[in-house]
Amino acid sequence: MTETPTMRPEEFWETRYRTTDRVWSGRPNALLVRETAGLRPGTALDLGCGEGADAVWLATHGWRVTGADISATALDRAATHAAAAGVTDRTTWERHELAPSFPRGRFDLVNVQYLQSPVELDQREVLRRAADAVAAGGTLLVVLHAGWPSWQTEPPFPHAFPTLRGVLDELALPEEHWSVETLESVRRTSTSPDGTEGFRDDNVWRLRRTD
Repeated sequence: MTETPTMRPEEFWETRYRTTDRVWSGRPNALLVRETAGLRPGTALDLGCGEGADAVWLATHGWRVTGADISATALDRAATHAAAAGVTDRTTWERHELAPSFPRGRFDLVNVQYLQSPVELDQREVLRRAADAVAAGGTLLVVLHAGWPSWQTEPPFPHAFPTLRGVLDELALPEEHWSVETLESVRRTSTSPDGTEGFRDDNVWRLRRTD
């Protein structure tokens, strides 16, 4: 098993983005597209927005989006992506480490996609702050990997994957103020870098703040 990197989070992610022209596919996450299909556009916060694919997709579908990420390089690419898509006026980019600092305000949608890291990340605290950032009547959407890909024979770094019930218990959201709209494990196709076909399971939480 590969040991967890010892770099500071900002250094780790800056290094990752600076050493390649593009880290992610540039396409929005499929579960974001699925879970927001019936939502009325409003204000959105995209946590760990990376190069901006989700945020730009939301903006092109009528949302006013704040994207937050630890990497200045990623945010620069996100802004370029937004400009190319013609949604500069609907997107704002902020650099935050998320647990030490966090965007201000309340939002109709808070999107948290795959906020999992080989370096230090207080995921529990970030998710709690994400819930606090949801406006009355708004939605918290969280998608996290539920395990390693089926073709991953040796974990690249130690990681405890969250369970559907475990995240709900950690959030401890009062039932009188929140409703659970999606609580699901989804299996999707996953192909290794050398072309081995397999699958990976993801967990999905869509929670609505009722007041």
